[in-house]
Amino acid sequence: MTVQQQHSCRWVIVLMPLVLGMAQTLWAEPVGKGWAIPVQMPYEAPPKGQNLPAESVPQNTKPLTAGEVQRAEALLPLLEGAQEFWAMGEFVHLGEPAVPVLVKGLTMAGPRIRYNVIETISMLKAASAVPALVATAKEPNEIPRVREHALRVAVRLDSAKTVDAIEVMAKDQNSSIRKAAAFEARYVREKTVVPVLIGMIADEERFVALSAVHSLWILTRHETEFHDWETSTKQDRQEWAIEWLEWWDGQKDSFEMSDPKRPARAR
Repeated sequence: MTVQQQHSCRWVIVLMPLVLGMAQTLWAEPVGKGWAIPVQMPYEAPPKGQNLPAESVPQNTKPLTAGEVQRAEALLPLLEGAQEFWAMGEFVHLGEPAVPVLVKGLTMAGPRIRYNVIETISMLKAASAVPALVATAKEPNEIPRVREHALRVAVRLDSAKTVDAIEVMAKDQNSSIRKAAAFEARYVREKTVVPVLIGMIADEERFVALSAVHSLWILTRHETEFHDWETSTKQDRQEWAIEWLEWWDGQKDSFEMSDPKRPARAR
């Protein structure tokens, strides 16, 4: 026997017990408890996307029953806390007929409740709530965050009814309230907001004046003289406000709002 044959025999002797042991293990253990056998499953492409409505359950449009009114009133305190998102969803399901109950939350003690009431009105797209939102935006004792949100939602639901709120907020002592009025005015396509914005150009705070003039550019497309608004003083802005007033006095009778779809000119 050659040396190579001797080595081969030794390997056979060593490997034989291992093979026999594995065979005993395979036959001794039932399928499923021992060895896992991977199987290639056939691939199925996911279904194509469908243009489904945003709401799986349509909003209610019928007047609320006495029981539903009572339920809506019980939901109001839940607009603050761990269940607030659930409560907002319940109001959305009840639909715009729940707005008379919902707006009661605008006078409740918790500012979180009042803010979530406004957010729920926005979700409902309830234009019938705009008068209540305008009243909240004008309320001097309300916190700025709630007033600003009330104006923002009201402008997007029915901007024509928000001019009064913008006029009041433009004169508020809080500069953040004035800035909110100046900014939101650009979405109100009513001529009556133009003189309000011109009056805000000379505001004590530069950022309020900048918001006002940007809104004026968007609404009027008026090509003014170049001014360095970023480094301007109040005296500078007072002089520039006079330029806007002179232009408006000559244009207000014939002025028409430009097409909102047309992009604003770059500055």
